[in-house]
Amino acid sequence: MWVVLVFLVVAVFLIAWGVAIYNRLVALSVGVETAWSNVDVQLKKRHDLVPNLVETVKGYAAHERKTLEAVVQARNAALAAPDPQQRIQAENMLTGALRQLFALAEAYPDLKANQNFLALQQELSNIEQEIAGARTFYNAAVRDYNTRTRLFPDVLIANFFGFRARPFFEADEREKAPVKVQF
Repeated sequence: MWVVLVFLVVAVFLIAWGVAIYNRLVALSVGVETAWSNVDVQLKKRHDLVPNLVETVKGYAAHERKTLEAVVQARNAALAAPDPQQRIQAENMLTGALRQLFALAEAYPDLKANQNFLALQQELSNIEQEIAGARTFYNAAVRDYNTRTRLFPDVLIANFFGFRARPFFEADEREKAPVKVQF
């Protein structure tokens, strides 16, 4: 009788412990998804701004078609990316293309003085700051989630229920390199 009672108490404890770990993993996973949604909102703002920026630059730097096309292609690739990992790579390409575009604008004094371009540039700068904040929040959520899925004993529950590591939103090497402008 006592053996059965002890066995039941231990079983209830282990089940409660497993449920607590599972619930914590679910909460962290939802936190990562929420953080990604915040990043996604900021990226959409940037995507909506890019066509206006490209159109403004076209009038001043029509012969810089390659740079403008690179921005448009990078934007389209970012919009079409099917999962967060590919989206992160595409967004890094877009960031690099936009850096090239602004470096190009330095060579056109009339463009730099254009009020529409300046307003778009300022708006993009604000959006980039918001993206940086959202990326930081996302990466913190991913760090917490990934850490928890690797810690013992949580790793046992995580592996059993299929909780997998999530990708960080990191800058790639092109984004870290200085912008080169050639004329």
